[in-house]
Amino acid sequence: MEDTLRDEKIQNEKTEFAKEAHDDKEEYIFQKNSITKKGFFIVIAALVILAVALIASGIAF
Repeated sequence: MEDTLRDEKIQNEKTEFAKEAHDDKEEYIFQKNSITKKGFFIVIAALVILAVALIASGIAF
């Protein structure tokens, strides 16, 4: 039981939510560009369609 893995602390914990186009950093979740915006709207549209389908199936049955 002596050979257990330890969690190592990340050296740089300054992760930001979105990266600006002019920043040279790697610690970010999203990048502010057109691909991210299109992907966001596609995911939101899919969630709305799923919600409408769930409500419609509940009403129909």
